[in-house]
Amino acid sequence: MNNQNPTLQQLGWKPFFQQQLSLEDLTDYRVGRVIEQHRDRVVVMSEQGQQSLTFTVNDDRVCVGDWLLFDEQFRVHQNLERQSLFERKAPGSKVETQLIASNIDTVMIVSSLNHDFSLSRIERYLILAREAMVEPVILLTKADLCEDADDKLAQVQQLDTLLEVHTLNALDEQDIQSIEPHCRNGQTIAFIGSSGVGKSTLVNSLLGFESMLTGGIREEDSKGRHTTTHRALKVMPNGGLLMDTPGMRELQLGSSEQGVSETFSEITELAQKCRFSDCSHGNEPGCAVQRALKASEITERRLNSYQKLLKEQAVNGATLAEKRSKDKALGKLINSTQSASKKFKKGY
Repeated sequence: MNNQNPTLQQLGWKPFFQQQLSLEDLTDYRVGRVIEQHRDRVVVMSEQGQQSLTFTVNDDRVCVGDWLLFDEQFRVHQNLERQSLFERKAPGSKVETQLIASNIDTVMIVSSLNHDFSLSRIERYLILAREAMVEPVILLTKADLCEDADDKLAQVQQLDTLLEVHTLNALDEQDIQSIEPHCRNGQTIAFIGSSGVGKSTLVNSLLGFESMLTGGIREEDSKGRHTTTHRALKVMPNGGLLMDTPGMRELQLGSSEQGVSETFSEITELAQKCRFSDCSHGNEPGCAVQRALKASEITERRLNSYQKLLKEQAVNGATLAEKRSKDKALGKLINSTQSASKKFKKGY
């Protein structure tokens, strides 16, 4: 952050957050935004400067971008309701979600124009962005090293004609200017994408200095190493706020039915015209989706991606819902046991 303390508005403060606070809250507590997240603490920036806050296991989960109320002893009092939340199913077999970033205005989905380029992976990121109700922008990097950049841009644009897509060289200042309208004062952007696609290079270009280390790429598979180890929110020279997140190789969907529906809107609309409401879009008679496939109105790749991601979110969403139900039942049992224990003690 700058040496001069920013105002709340420069940090992204909006009426949505103001409406959650009373005059007493503003009098008794300080307001700050989480700009760094570590395992045992978070760093917040407020109009009073930068502070490090500790929190207990009983505190609500916190992530970069959150707005917090805290007291003079730097203890968290309240985590304000989020305007948007970017999360995913935790890696591996854990049945829980992982918070990635909150209160984001625009998510920059980064994919390089080398072996990493994958329409299916871009669709996966789009689902997460739309489920979080955050505007997605696609950035196709390493355009200077790709001979068919325009063709690949057209492929991505076909996913959604209204989608904003850019091909760029992350080291070219003129190319960087194409995304600056999303980086105005008080606006927050975040980057997501696989390791080695150029996120750290973009961060350094937008900040104007080498804030994040950059790593090399293996020529045989275009894979890169993780070069960012924690999430951080930084102020850009033009006043916008930039968040970088570690590369995510293992990305799983949680309960993202709305995100899938919006990302594959043309298939969703076709499915409503099928003869049977539970049509699997296989060999059923009267399937509008299969009819569109045969007429080349949609591609087989697009349909396969839709079916795969819809199934994945359904399985993971059901698992997460089951865990929430069990947690709720366990909470009721604990409360009931504690209540009974208190009554027992009072009786003696």
